[in-house]
Amino acid sequence: MEYKFSDRVSNLKPSAIREIFKYAADPEVVSLSAGNPSPDAFPVKAIEEISAKVLAEDPIKVLQYSVSEGYTPLRQHLMEYMQKECNTGSENDDIIITTGAQQIMDLCTKSLVNEGETVIVEAPSFIGSLNTFRSYNAKLVGVTVESDGMNTDELEEKLKANPDTKFIYTIPNFQNPSGVTMSLKKRQKVYELAKKYGVLIIEDNPYGDLRYSGENVPNIKSFDTDGIVIYAGSMSKVISPGIRVAYCICPKPIFQKLVVCKQGNDVHTNIWAQYICDEFITKYDFNNHLGMLRNIYAKKAEFCMNLLDKYCAPAITYNKIDGGLFIWCDLDKSIDMPSFCKEAVLNKVCVVPGNAFLTDENEECHSFRINFTTPTDEQLEKGIKILGELANKKI
Repeated sequence: MEYKFSDRVSNLKPSAIREIFKYAADPEVVSLSAGNPSPDAFPVKAIEEISAKVLAEDPIKVLQYSVSEGYTPLRQHLMEYMQKECNTGSENDDIIITTGAQQIMDLCTKSLVNEGETVIVEAPSFIGSLNTFRSYNAKLVGVTVESDGMNTDELEEKLKANPDTKFIYTIPNFQNPSGVTMSLKKRQKVYELAKKYGVLIIEDNPYGDLRYSGENVPNIKSFDTDGIVIYAGSMSKVISPGIRVAYCICPKPIFQKLVVCKQGNDVHTNIWAQYICDEFITKYDFNNHLGMLRNIYAKKAEFCMNLLDKYCAPAITYNKIDGGLFIWCDLDKSIDMPSFCKEAVLNKVCVVPGNAFLTDENEECHSFRINFTTPTDEQLEKGIKILGELANKKI
């Protein structure tokens, strides 16, 4: 039988990262391609205790259907926490719990974007969100990411050239894949431009709690007095990605549409997982847990950057980071990046080719992304040493 797929998905390609995972499954391969938290970062004992207690005392609470908006105590506690810690969320906003932050991108695109309308994204940007936008036949327009965030002059040019833009998508903290943090000045400018041109902003912030050096920069949502910012937060990098719990703080009219779309999507997010998150952030020392994570990642990041300095210069350079899980590496312009990444796989090291994060995957790119949080120190040194040897013999 000949299968005819919808226009929405006929041109979609498998995620380059997920395809690389197939190679990474080989135990001999050093995977620098994943975006997984460190195995040491999971609060396993706390999750075990919370689960055992609720299943023993009130199992129906986490086994029955629940409301689409999310587990009410979790919604209340997250809103209180975000207002107190980040000055994020107002009386004009509401909060919905979603099945991972990926679902926030899906629900927002479904609710706001018609086929052919424009979504402005950072270049490079997170491949999962790009593919979600593509699945609704949005027109993707990239804006260059500089060392302090989006090029705002270029952003304004793209807004002028695309009056049908529905929203600007940004990852302002330790951006995936570049590791870049947007400056306060640029955050304010992005907000001003969105207001000027009548578009929304989706502020995706899964890594903001993982700063281990430098000063915190206020969320864009924290100065949203016009109801134009949709904030996406996640428990994936601070508790567990497997439980698939995220949250969206947004203006109430948008919230209402997201709830309706979620009802047609998965009814509600896993209630057991929501209960786990609520108990953990309210009855355990959540801020102490975040401090532990920062210590783990600070050491691993420093170790990784020292290895890059030791083994990879001058053929590979990189952006130094202050937080997050990723380092963006640039190859000498004389080296063909796709060939280099394929050769790395043949030598049992997986990285993610940089073009996977662009709006046009055929665009020339000399960069690749590595993750330093998942491998052991021994694996990290082995993998980066191989990358350095492969690159330096080509120049």
